[in-house]
Amino acid sequence: MEGVSNNSYIDGMKWKKDEGAEYVDPEEQGKLEQEDFFKLLTEQLNMQDPSKPVENDQMIAQMTSFTMAEGISGLSDRFDQFATDMTSNQALQASTMVGRKVLVPTDQANLETGAGVTGMIATPQTAQNVKISIKDSTGATVKTIDVGDMAQGTKEFEWDGVMSNGEEAPAGNYSFSVNANVGGQTEELPIQMHARVQSVSTGGDRGVVLNLKGLGGIKLSDVSEIS
Repeated sequence: MEGVSNNSYIDGMKWKKDEGAEYVDPEEQGKLEQEDFFKLLTEQLNMQDPSKPVENDQMIAQMTSFTMAEGISGLSDRFDQFATDMTSNQALQASTMVGRKVLVPTDQANLETGAGVTGMIATPQTAQNVKISIKDSTGATVKTIDVGDMAQGTKEFEWDGVMSNGEEAPAGNYSFSVNANVGGQTEELPIQMHARVQSVSTGGDRGVVLNLKGLGGIKLSDVSEIS
């Protein structure tokens, strides 16, 4: 007796997505959607033993587990959107700072014609004989300000733009350094300077960046004071 091979019959048994019955993508199998979950939950309630109903705690635990799983699956997209919204909001707030001055951690300051510059000194403990040295772009000292003694904390200072020879310093960038006697030793104290915001930039790893006149960009998060 000859063997019988009926490939057309076997092929006819295969699932075809273009026929009447609903086709399910294999990659989608095993995924529990929200609708499926509630169908299963309803079926569980219908099939439960009336004498031993499902405990409320058990039902809440099932619903919580599903909610967490569903939330985690979309967490990345939500965080991306949240980050975008936060950046846009920060940029909008930062745009109102254009033209204003901010206090930032730098030893550089841009002197404008007919104006002075201000900054802040900090000391972790009492300091004596505090002096501020101001240098121009060539490294030459144009002014030394005698601050005197300082208690622990911060202290503001101002340079009116007049050099030691009594002449007005030309507009441009100047560097500042602060030295003092702290605990019997000469130490350099940290300093912050006020700078004018010219524009705001967004994007990149630095987030919102304030572009300061003559000094370049600085992160919004580095600003300690707005004036």
